[in-house]
Amino acid sequence: MPRSSSARPRLPRVNETSAGGIVVDHSGDRPLVAVIGRRGRQARMAWSLPKGHLEPGETPEDAAVREVAEETGITGQIVDSLGEISYWFVANGRRVHKTVHHYLMIAQHGELSDDDIEVEAVAWVPLDELPGRLAYADERALAARARTLLADRV
Repeated sequence: MPRSSSARPRLPRVNETSAGGIVVDHSGDRPLVAVIGRRGRQARMAWSLPKGHLEPGETPEDAAVREVAEETGITGQIVDSLGEISYWFVANGRRVHKTVHHYLMIAQHGELSDDDIEVEAVAWVPLDELPGRLAYADERALAARARTLLADRV
């Protein structure tokens, strides 16, 4: 059947891979997690987990540690995998399938900072309050998994 002249052309599909995670500071009375904020629709702050693209030749684990440090100022050490989140979106005339590898990390050193140009704000959030702060349901599920993994480590 011929395509009608009003039919939209199919967008090219691309795959992207990112990595990041939950970095936990245990130095105080209760565990804290570093989160990043970006303004979304209607100028509302959307809090999420730090993450970003893999560089050529980089492993997801190396990218997760690098991205968390770049976006929060905190260097973490991976202690476990939290799993992957996969989703689709359209950008720059392409249909993008993105896979994000997430890791549980323990803060090693650094100072919370919003110096990264892609980040508008950073904050420490108590681990038990993290699901209520995160904007995305998939990341809230990761927060619950992190709490379980940390409880199992004690």
